[in-house]
Amino acid sequence: QVQLVVSGGGSVQPGGSLRLSCAASRINFSIYTMGWYRQAPGKQRELVAAITSGSNTNYTDSVKGRFTISRDNAKNTVYLQMNRLGPEDTAVYYCNANFVGVLGHMWNYWGQGTQVTVSS
Repeated sequence: QVQLVVSGGGSVQPGGSLRLSCAASRINFSIYTMGWYRQAPGKQRELVAAITSGSNTNYTDSVKGRFTISRDNAKNTVYLQMNRLGPEDTAVYYCNANFVGVLGHMWNYWGQGTQVTVSS
């Protein structure tokens, strides 16, 4: 059974930093696009950052320059380094693994959420 285990959430003051980790098991991690999503209360889940199998990255505009997504294929782990956090970053953060095969079949997995709270 595929598992994505998320760690690293917590509470931090505005301007602080956190690093989220997502360790995957029982998937061919290196071929998956890995993503971090978040969902704030009363809002839809949104993509925060993603990194492809070739390590191309993309970010939602609100986190560009503050968040960095990276991956370590040897450890089957994806990270989200979050700097200069603000109250608007408060949300439950989720890890996602996605792969689309040549015939269009998609494999998609979610980790458990981790709460990130930014407040003074």
